[in-house]
Amino acid sequence: MAKKSKRLRKIVMSSLITSVAAATLAGGAFASPPDHSNAGGKKAPSVEAHVKPTIKIGQRLFKDLNANGKLDPYEDWRLSTEKRVADLLPRMSMEEKAGIMQITSLSTTAINDYINKRHIRYLIIRDNPSAAALAERANQYQEIAEASPLGIPIVFTSNPRNNINEQNEFGISEASGQFSTWPGTLGLAATRDLSLIRDFAEIAADEWRAAGIQKNYGYQIETATEPRWRRISGTFGEDPTLNAKIAKELVLGFQGEELSSKSVAQTVKHFPGDGAVVRGLDPHNEAGQFATYPTPGSLYKYQLPPFQAAIDAGVSSVMSYYNVPKNEGSAAQLPRELWQSETQQFEEVAGAYNKNLLTDLLRDRMGFKGYVNSDSGVLTNRDWGVHNLTIEEKFAKAIDAGTNIFSDNNDPSGLISAVNKGLIKEKDLGPSVSQLLTEIFNLGLFEDPYTDPAEAQAIASSEKSQARADEAHLKSVTLLRNNQGMLPLTDEKIAHTKLYVEVFSGSNSASRTEAMKKMIAKEDPTVTIVDTLGEATAAVVWLRPSPYELPDNSTVDIKLGTNTGIDVAKVKQIEEKVPTTLVINMTNPWVIDEVEPAAASVVATYSVKAEALLDVLRGRFNPTGKLPITIPANQEAVEMNASDVPGYAEKFDYTYTNAAGDDYTFGFGLSYKK
Repeated sequence: MAKKSKRLRKIVMSSLITSVAAATLAGGAFASPPDHSNAGGKKAPSVEAHVKPTIKIGQRLFKDLNANGKLDPYEDWRLSTEKRVADLLPRMSMEEKAGIMQITSLSTTAINDYINKRHIRYLIIRDNPSAAALAERANQYQEIAEASPLGIPIVFTSNPRNNINEQNEFGISEASGQFSTWPGTLGLAATRDLSLIRDFAEIAADEWRAAGIQKNYGYQIETATEPRWRRISGTFGEDPTLNAKIAKELVLGFQGEELSSKSVAQTVKHFPGDGAVVRGLDPHNEAGQFATYPTPGSLYKYQLPPFQAAIDAGVSSVMSYYNVPKNEGSAAQLPRELWQSETQQFEEVAGAYNKNLLTDLLRDRMGFKGYVNSDSGVLTNRDWGVHNLTIEEKFAKAIDAGTNIFSDNNDPSGLISAVNKGLIKEKDLGPSVSQLLTEIFNLGLFEDPYTDPAEAQAIASSEKSQARADEAHLKSVTLLRNNQGMLPLTDEKIAHTKLYVEVFSGSNSASRTEAMKKMIAKEDPTVTIVDTLGEATAAVVWLRPSPYELPDNSTVDIKLGTNTGIDVAKVKQIEEKVPTTLVINMTNPWVIDEVEPAAASVVATYSVKAEALLDVLRGRFNPTGKLPITIPANQEAVEMNASDVPGYAEKFDYTYTNAAGDDYTFGFGLSYKK
């Protein structure tokens, strides 16, 4: 298993260093420190100051974050986090408390205003610079935060950056390619290799932390039960048991057994599970705001197990979903004592405002001890179920429900106004602020928020890390059918083969086809590639569809065709002309019944490197991947599916069966015969 690199940081003593002689402090200058995450009970943490003075007591260094010439409890890393938070909280103004409860997208032009006037300390990185550039910028902004009156550091946050994503999308995976590059999350699930997934998390955490990123908006651990849901590609599939195991590995890999200066805090999402969206419609949009649970007990059986596993592993925070849980159309899900009334199970408001989900269920029933992070825009354009409330009323209701920090909101004035108007008391901000400060202290940021850009780039560019990622790409590729024996394309076969290659991906088809041909020519020059079907004796066709939400917001189309970016007639023409290996990028459980039967062999990918696919097709790696989702038999099966039940558990003949008699159900996958 990959080990996290043990980075040694230089202790910087700025020109402002102040030495304060003290015989005793907090039980004595040389009293043994408590066993907490920052100091470990054995050695002092790295302490680095760029702006504020430092205080030296014996051989121990501290930052004088409020520059008052003495060591205050919140500056003393020998004390427990609880004691440090208790000291810092009353020093903060109400405006500072309101500011730290907002997390917003980083703005290079407004950074001084965000830090010094709005008192924001959680910033989301959405651009995609190099690791070195990320570290350099983070250092600059941490200096601004250190110069503020209390010196509270910044927590830089990002959506996932290590997985190949077919289309970078807000809130899913807005950046990739600058760190080690792994398959999509469905691909990680397809490997069924928990050790590899733990290594992924540890490697990614090391890369992120070196670049100055300390919090991950991820991962999507909800169970994908509705096949038309557009965000299935960001999940680990449809099995709650596998998802729970993966959730545990991700939390322990990114965070460790407890938060420390080497951790990246996780914000798993979207509680209590976004997978049961109605007809696959996106809850970012008003038409997709509702979630229904028509199958009795499905919430506890399918959606909650991954979240419980993350909680048990010590996850730092949980993001609530946008959805409004609907009573109409839902069977009994919650324990009766959590119902709103004898006849109403759910309060029909979005997750961020839903007390019986966030407090009664998440905290009281499931034992969650961290903080709740709302999804982006819940106070403004995605305020489902509460749009008639004022901004002050929204803040008050969400906080009462159990929300602790508000995503993509850069204006704390509404919360300040809510306090001033008496809708909420200042002391009611205390629990949220305490939890956020606890995370910042435990991440070691009060002592050392800085990082080395050169080291960040070296870690991000590690060949060893990418080699482990490449193993995941190979292990994810799933062989679904090979009954005609076309694969593997061995050296003997390829010597007599003229190969036609085409990628179908909507408007990107031509450019991706050309890129695929160039890759094959570079990596495997023994392959003869032809440009026309008439010259070919065999073909490799790679389908890379995208889900399509209909303009009338009635549903999402996952049937391969024009809407999803696939020229089905052209695919069938190729299959009729020459033996064809049909490769399908299964970022959704597509309806494939028109193109699958005529293929000579069928392979599933989940956003993998083309080089890995080539290695599997050529027989240099024997495929081991397993389907993380069930493929529906046809469009009728999709329309009949229960949105809250995985494909493998549907009560009718839901699953696609191929010509060899194999069901493309969760867990299916072949290997080459030896």
